[in-house]
Amino acid sequence: MTRLVFDHLTNWITAAASEHSHDLATHIEERTGASHRAAMSALKRLVDAGWLARGGSGRRPVYTPGSLRQVARSYTLYGLQEDLPWQRDFAPHFALPRHVERMVQHGFTELVNNAADHSGGSSVTVSLRQTPTHVQLLVSDDGIGVFDKICSAFQLEDPQHAMLELSKGRLTSAPDAHTGRGLFFSSQLADVFDIHANNTAYQRRAWESAGWKKGRALPRQGSSIYMAIALNTTRTLDGVMETWSLAGDGIEFDQTRVQLRLLAGEGLALDSRAQARRVGSRLSAFKRAEIDFDGVTDVGHGFTDELFRVFAKANPQIELIAVNATPRIEALVKSARAG
Repeated sequence: MTRLVFDHLTNWITAAASEHSHDLATHIEERTGASHRAAMSALKRLVDAGWLARGGSGRRPVYTPGSLRQVARSYTLYGLQEDLPWQRDFAPHFALPRHVERMVQHGFTELVNNAADHSGGSSVTVSLRQTPTHVQLLVSDDGIGVFDKICSAFQLEDPQHAMLELSKGRLTSAPDAHTGRGLFFSSQLADVFDIHANNTAYQRRAWESAGWKKGRALPRQGSSIYMAIALNTTRTLDGVMETWSLAGDGIEFDQTRVQLRLLAGEGLALDSRAQARRVGSRLSAFKRAEIDFDGVTDVGHGFTDELFRVFAKANPQIELIAVNATPRIEALVKSARAG
């Protein structure tokens, strides 16, 4: 006789409850081969745990999704159209505040599209989970890995430099087909955002001013991207996009922030012109760039001169703003500008 594993049931019971609310026990029996008694026992456990809500009568129960919900699906990447899984397999089974649903839809379609267009893999697995307080999205593919892909496309030698480029935004290896907004804005929408790829991981927490930092990597091939959004968040898709638009209308993505701790590491000096040129890479796509010295305790004259004099004079259309700098670094930046 088939033994029902509770954790396996939670992967598909939400959709099953939506589609088989009046005959859910029978559906479980047919899908798993379990006995009627085992199916009824599992349903009771799922109700008690919050995965299902039970209505109707004792003889004719009606089951609906509970406060805990989850849908997990795997797809072949070839020819995948990312809007169809969202509309067909995921959106109908969740009850999210409208502005949260809009952000999740944006993250879902962008991350699945990235897997289809950029990963070089063959399959992607998507899991969406709702709790009483959060909604959590996990998109995992079996491709080359996002950091390796960026290093290859932009001739970078270090995943840390790949993360630096990602953090600026407007990064794409296929500029004719993409604008490089998807992964950047998805990270800005989330309260928690993690990127895992080929033994490298970076994470961002919305409540931490430090921005991106290294995380504990998962030992797997390909990319896994996780985002979580609080159901009571006041954040909106339009509001996030407006933050990165100089006009404040969210139409143009024309300002960015460069997190220098991603260039050299926490507490290490930035001393070379080569490092400054990495900072300036692709900034010509923006009209304003905040150069964030948070976590940087020392810089050299070569670094500040290359960035704030040489690069600035070559790119007068870009406004460079130094933020979170120590008094000494501020003096070096001022000296470089004067030169």
